Parts: sequence; structure tokens; C-alpha cells
Amino acid sequence: EFEALADGEYDAVVLGTGLSECMVSGLLSVAGLKVLHADRNDYYGSACASLSLAQLFERYKAAKIDPPESRYGRSRDYNVDLVPKFIMSSGNMVKMLLYCDVTKYLEFKLVDGSFVFSGSRPHKVPVTPSEAMTSGLMGILEKNRCRQFFSWVHYYDLEDSSTWQKRDIRRVTMKEVFKYFGLQKDTIEFVGHALALYRDDSYLDLPALDTVMRIKQYADALARHGKSPYLYPMYGLGELPQSFARLSAVYGGTFMLHTPIDEILYDSEGRACGVRSGQQAAKCKFVVGDPSYFPSKTERVGKVIRCYCILEAPPPNTRDSSSCQIIIPARQIGPERKHDIYVLVLSEPHKVCPAGKYVALVSTTVETDKPEEEIKAGLDLLGPIVDSFVAVDDMFVPKSSGAEDKTYITRSYDATTHFETAVDDVLNVYKRIFGHDLDLSKSKPTAEEASSNRATVASASES
Repeated sequence: EFEALADGEYDAVVLGTGLSECMVSGLLSVAGLKVLHADRNDYYGSACASLSLAQLFERYKAAKIDPPESRYGRSRDYNVDLVPKFIMSSGNMVKMLLYCDVTKYLEFKLVDGSFVFSGSRPHKVPVTPSEAMTSGLMGILEKNRCRQFFSWVHYYDLEDSSTWQKRDIRRVTMKEVFKYFGLQKDTIEFVGHALALYRDDSYLDLPALDTVMRIKQYADALARHGKSPYLYPMYGLGELPQSFARLSAVYGGTFMLHTPIDEILYDSEGRACGVRSGQQAAKCKFVVGDPSYFPSKTERVGKVIRCYCILEAPPPNTRDSSSCQIIIPARQIGPERKHDIYVLVLSEPHKVCPAGKYVALVSTTVETDKPEEEIKAGLDLLGPIVDSFVAVDDMFVPKSSGAEDKTYITRSYDATTHFETAVDDVLNVYKRIFGHDLDLSKSKPTAEEASSNRATVASASES
């Protein structure tokens, strides 16, 4: 019925060039699948594109102007990511970049600092016994208890029960571990939210294994680089989608921008079997995409507010960091607050703005009908603000796993300023497609394994 879209037939079609979709596309390509990757926009990035300052004004203030250089610097020197997220240097994001071999297309720079808000100001996040003893977060007695806890975490070995102190982290909860070491609420708060990077306290009632491994990961990343555990690509995250585009081309895939998708095609069993753009169509065995391509198959689960700010100096109490993350745990705001507030700061060394300027993001999950008031605690940490731009976006999740209709949908990006939750979503999509976890510690699939992957996908689409 239709003309061929690109080559006309693929193993997978990926819709949207957001970071999650690009990572999925890269993993599918490396797995041996032939991928068509399309985006309705004429630029990479979708909901997490990078914008110049003039584009920020046009998008959020409906003003087509050339911002005065005397106040802002040159507009083209700004690369403001709509969803900026730091990359944990020992986390799954880096492992995924190495697995897909796209790091050769990118240049990263260390983030200067990682802080947690407590009392009246940010404090450097401690993660080692020595840092615990010098941290301003705790009194002298709590410092010693925290030192003992960090030492226990550091030496804990699942293969050696003598390191356990009679605490099998596969069985005891994290709440029980904290109680054993006598840690106070404020200490538990920064360990759970700024080290283990949980967004709520539900982890306290779960086995301690995951939390201990997260703290170890943070500590390993910090030990590797010194200042902080986080990295950020030069010129912003907009370089990532283009790197995956190069990867897809190497493996025979196709990227198509400015390609509106008018329809997802389904077979008689209700399974996705292709996409249509105008009078052209491409066949496939399954479709992956961001929520905007599947309005009837997703549901709204909340909103996130993001405020992009232009500064002329680093935030106070951050040790003059040219880049940093500050996490404000919800309890520091008030007993009724449920979600943390995140602050991210970047500047000229990462090539995201002119020299002498800083770009800051304050974000959180919206809980009231006055979202801008909810981020006041974050804005107050920034010092004088030259200008700001506010966005409130809906968050969507898929209604189903996609196993029945062969549509695998990613989640909207949350308010966090790190990649851990986004990577978890990508790995979840991979598992839903192939039926097993991706082992990032292994080398890329051999030709035989790639053939087996294609056979698995073909068999699943026919069953």
C-alpha cells in the first residue's frame, strides 16, 4: 500500500531521539538488530535537546530576540540541556557507553563537587571514614558512628562472612543496619538520598544489599576521580544522541530527522508491525519510542518543574565549584514534603555557557498547585540570578510492558539530576524486549550471538 520508508524493513523502529531512546537504539544495534531511528523534529534530543540562549527565550518566554551580549554573553556560546543529568563515573551509564563503544565520539569533564543540604547550607557529601570525621554535617559522636558505618560498607564482602558483623545484607533491611550502627535521622537522610540516590524512603524496609552496593559504587567513583563521582560531556548532553547516531550507522542502521510518524501499524493480532510517515512505511518486528508517540498507551503519573537559571558566580557554600550537584532532601524542607529538590550547576569549563557565566537547574516533582513555590529552597541557594526560565512538564509511564502489542515505551525523565534512574529505564526496556537482563560486564555480542538475538526477536514477533 505504501512506498518504502528508508530501506522499508527493519528489526526495530525507534521513535524519538531523546537520550533513553538513543541508548536503546545503540543497544539494539550492538545486539545485531537492524534499526530505523526516526524523530519528528529536525534536531536531535527530543525532550532533552540542548538550546542556545536565544532558543531558551523563544521557547519559554515566547520572545524571538537576540539577548544582549553585555548582560548574557553570546547566545551561541550557550548549550543548555533541557534535562541535564550528571553521569556517575562508575555507574551503568558509563558501562553502557563503553559497551556500545561510543566514548570515542565524546569528551567528558569531571564535575567539581557533590553536596547535600542540611541545616542552613550545602555540605560536601562524605563517603569515607576520614570524610565522616571532618564533615560539618554531624556532631562528634555521630561522626564516629558514621565512620564505623562507612568502614563496614567499605570492607563488606559477600564472599567473606567475617566482614559482615553478623549482618547478612541479603536478609536484613537497611533500617536494621542503620539501627545497628545507631545513625541519626539526618545521617540516614544524606546516606539514602545523596549517596545511594534514592528518591524516597521505601528502601529502608528492603534488604540492605542494593543500598550497600550503591554506596560502594559512589565511593569507588569518588576514589577514582577525587573531587566528585560525576562526569558531564563537553558541550552538553546534545553530543550523546549524535554519538549513538554514528554507532547506528556503523551497524547498518538508519537515522531520520524531520520525519513525522502519522501511524503505528499493527497486524491482525494487535501487534506493532511497522510505522507510517505520509505515504511511506517501514515494516518491523517491534517499535520503541518515547511517550509522546503513544498517547493512548501511556498514563500521566505526575509533573516535574525545572527552572533554568543564568548566574554570574557559583552558588555560595559550594567551594567556588565551577560545576556541582546539590541535593536537598525532602525532610529538610518540611515534614509534609515527599520529594527531594535537585540543583545542578555547570559553567564555561564544560562549554555550556560563556566565561563568567553559570547555568543552574533547580528541579523537583510537583506536589501542589503552586510548583514555583516548591523550588524556592533550591533557588535560594544560587545567589543572585541574572535570568530564569521555568518549565512544568507532565511525566508519563507506559500502561503495559509491551510484550503483547510489541510497543516498548520509555518513561518520561524525572526530576533527578543524575542518570541512574534513566539508565534503569533503558535496561528495563532491554529486558522487556529480549526477556533477559543485559550484562554490561561482557564484551559486545559476537556474530553468532547477534544472529541468535535476531532469531529471538523474529520468534517473539511470530508467537
